[in-house]
Order: sequence, then C-alpha cells, then structure tokens
Amino acid sequence: MNRIFKFAFSHFIGIKVYGLIGRSGTGKSFHSKMLAKKHNINIIIDDGLVIKGDKILAGHSAKRDPNFIAAVKTAVFDDDNHKEEAEEALLKENYHKILIIGTSEKMVNKIAKRLDLPPVKKFYKIEDISTPDDIETAMRIRFTEGKHVIPVPSIEITRNYPTIVYDAMTVGDAKNSKGFEKTIVRPEFSRPNDSKIDEVTLTQMIKHSIAEYDKVLKVKKVKSTENDDGSYTINVILQIPIRHYMGSTITDLQQYIAETIEKFGNILIRRVAIEIEEWS
Repeated sequence: MNRIFKFAFSHFIGIKVYGLIGRSGTGKSFHSKMLAKKHNINIIIDDGLVIKGDKILAGHSAKRDPNFIAAVKTAVFDDDNHKEEAEEALLKENYHKILIIGTSEKMVNKIAKRLDLPPVKKFYKIEDISTPDDIETAMRIRFTEGKHVIPVPSIEITRNYPTIVYDAMTVGDAKNSKGFEKTIVRPEFSRPNDSKIDEVTLTQMIKHSIAEYDKVLKVKKVKSTENDDGSYTINVILQIPIRHYMGSTITDLQQYIAETIEKFGNILIRRVAIEIEEWS
C-alpha cells in the first residue's frame, strides 16, 4: 500500500493524531494513559512501541537499546523493518485516535510522517497535565536514578525485555478498574549514578543530534563542561552554507540538542550555546 493511499485511507476513516511533548524525564509516559483515557485515544506510540490498552502491539523499545544512537533511531522508527512492523499492526487495528509521545513537536511530526499517519491535529504539553512539583520530582528520579516508565503492565515488558524491568506501579484506583499499571525500567543506555560520560561519547551524541536535525550543518567544534550539580553546559561551533535555509531558529536547534541528549543520554543539559560560521 503506497504512502498516498494510506494517507487518504487514514483521513477517510477519520483517524486523528495527537502529540504529547515535554522535556525528557518530565513524566510524559507516566501521564500518557490518563491523557488517552480522558480524550478517548485508542493507541499510544512511545519510544518505538505501539501500545493499545495494556498490550504492546508491535515495535521494539528504545529503552532496550545499548547506546544513544541506536535508541534515537528506534524511537523514530528509523529501521525499515521496525517501521513496517508498526504500520502493519496499525492497519490491523480499529482505532480513531492515536497519541505520539516525544520531546518536541519536531520529533512527534517525524514519527507521524515515518509511519504514514496524518498530520498531528493537536499537541498537549506535559505542563498542561502535570503539576510543577510532579515534573520536578520526575526529573530528579530520571537524572539521579536513571529510571524510566513504560505505560503497560510489567508482565508485558518482562515477557520481552526482562533485563530492564526495575519495578511496577499502579496509578489510580486499581480495585475499581480505574487504575493503570505502569512498568518502571532502567534502560540499557542508562548510566550508573557514579559514572561520568566521556567527552568523546558526548561529542558523538551532539553530532548525531545535529545531523538528525539538519544534515547540511557541519560541526566544527564541541566543548562540554560538567557543572557542580552534575548537569552539562555545551558549546558548539557550527558551519552553515551561506545560502542554506534551516527552516527553524537556532533556539529550536538548541532545544532539540538538549532534549535528545537528555532523553537518550540520561544526562541533564543546563545550556546549549551555538556559534555560527558561514561558509560558501
């Protein structure tokens, strides 16, 4: 089935795509089931998984990947076999609304396009559905303990990824069937608390993030500094062709770099500074 036909078919049956966005570690996966229930959303796409109710329909979890680059590619269905598996699962399901979780609108849009879904109808920000205190607590747990949440029961995760399962929890009233069980995992790419990320690895992460954002941009130099609180400040010198149109702002690029590295590198980014050099 070609892209145009699938796109038209999706519109014909009235599928609506929504996005839930927010910085890494702010609790998006944790709150996704409640958001989906409130708005009658049938399917959730999260970190490379296609989820319906308490079941994983298809996909491969990015949290199972051994390194940053592999996790990034999994999350956006970069592999053709992964993409096709997800598409086939979606085509078999009867649904009208789908929620894609990501760190930014760019990431959600990329996933929707990759899976041949209609354009995103509406974005929800984590700040709209979670309190500042809850977001702060979620980020502290993410960046000090390396724990992530997958919005399905632990039995589903244990069946496929037993090595990353850390714990399980229920949100809401489980006795009255109003609660949602979620699985707490410690991803393969998560660093132990006492380890430090080396300069070479961090530089590779930054270069990969920029290449994902815009392949024309050239990274001339990267310098990272670890701050007293364990966060990082990153300085990047970019070379951009004089006639190249980025289609977005430098602020958008700064945010994309920070959010991508936070999500898959499991480190907190305080600031990304970018210096531009033009070349012909």
